[in-house]
This record gives sequence, C-alpha cells and structure tokens, in this order.
Amino acid sequence: MKHDFPELKNDLLLRALNGEKVERPPVWMMRQAGRFLPDYRVLREKYSFFERCETPELVSEITIMPIDQVGTDAAILFSDILVVPQALGYEVQMIAGKGPYLPQTVNNLKDAEAIQVPDVQEKLGYVMDAVTLTRQDLNGKVPLIGFAGAPFTILCYMVQGQGSKDFSQTKAFCHSQRDAAHLLLQKITDTTIAYLNAQIEAGAQAVQLFDSWAGLLSPKDFQEFALPYIKQIVDNI
Repeated sequence: MKHDFPELKNDLLLRALNGEKVERPPVWMMRQAGRFLPDYRVLREKYSFFERCETPELVSEITIMPIDQVGTDAAILFSDILVVPQALGYEVQMIAGKGPYLPQTVNNLKDAEAIQVPDVQEKLGYVMDAVTLTRQDLNGKVPLIGFAGAPFTILCYMVQGQGSKDFSQTKAFCHSQRDAAHLLLQKITDTTIAYLNAQIEAGAQAVQLFDSWAGLLSPKDFQEFALPYIKQIVDNI
C-alpha cells in the first residue's frame, strides 16, 4: 500500500545509515519514549501496558513525546518485542515490578511443532496501524524506527517464561532439545521477517533487531542459535 507521508525534514539518521558523511552523529535513545517523561507517567496510570501498545493513537502520542521534549533525531515506535510471542499464540503478562511473564512456555518438540506461523496483519495489524498513524503525526520532523526482537531473545522468553540473569533453563533447552530449539527459532524468524516487512510497508523508515540476551551465549552457541536466524532476517528485509 502506498502512503502519502509528509516530506522528511531531518534525514540525518537515514543518511548516516546509508554510509554518507554527516555533519554530526545522529542521536536517539533506547527507551526514549518512557518513564522519565512526566506525560508518559500520566498515561501509564490510565492504561495498562498492552493497552498502550495496542492503541495506535496512544502509540503515536507516546512515540512523539521525546521528539518534542528532548529533540532526538529519530522516533522509535512505542511497542514491545513480546508482541511476537503473542502473535504465535502465547499469552504475555506484564507484572508490575517484575516485568514480562508467560504462563505457558515451550518445553519440548511437541510444543514447538504446535506453533503456527501467523498472518502478521491479522495478529499484529494494530502495530502497522500505529506505524502509519505515527508517520503522519510526526509530520516529517524525524524518521520513524520500527523494531522486533531477534529470534534467540524471543526464544528466551518463550522457554524461560520470564526474565532471568542467565537464562540457564533456556540454554539447557537449546542443548538438550536442539530440534525443538531450531524449529522454534525458525518459526520466530519467519514471523519476524513478515512483521518487519509489514512495518516497512506501513511506513517505518528503518528497522532494528534487539537481541538483548545473545550476549549470554558462547561464541560457538551464538554461531548456532543466533547468527543464522539474524542473517535470514537481514537477507529477507
């Protein structure tokens, strides 16, 4: 679908990403649309986390907050990497003070085989609606970054069920049930490729993969459980 978006006024980030010489480094911050902003804290009191993620008007408002208040060179979509497990049929709860929790986890090959790669427009269409609305509301001030979690990091949550300092249960799963791990990683990868391409079609001007927990892997395990799936995504965007 072709969109008629406002002309981009600050293309510093996109020029830098294209390898061009730029007058200064572009600046944006991880979690720049977040709890340090008083206006965001007001919305957090009124709406649950996933209500904020699933309501395009709220996503746009939250995404644009730091652009107006801090003056960064890019906006990054307000969302969460764990919308992908949701699209794969797994419930995700956000527990105050603890973070994400998945009541159901992937424990074996049978569990991995039961997962269906979804139609991302059907399951995550609200994200694409939010991307398009945010691009319009930005009015060309700065580019919009979309994102997804890298497959290994998503697997960590789907196996462990919650955050962990070392994800020892996840690493044990990968070594003791390699077939299940690779099948799950492939299904996450296929979903992520479709998801990021849909974000781009909806208006994202750059996309990023967050592999929060890949640093827990040894170099050998990274080569087996992380890098091949990242390469697949990059090659298919």
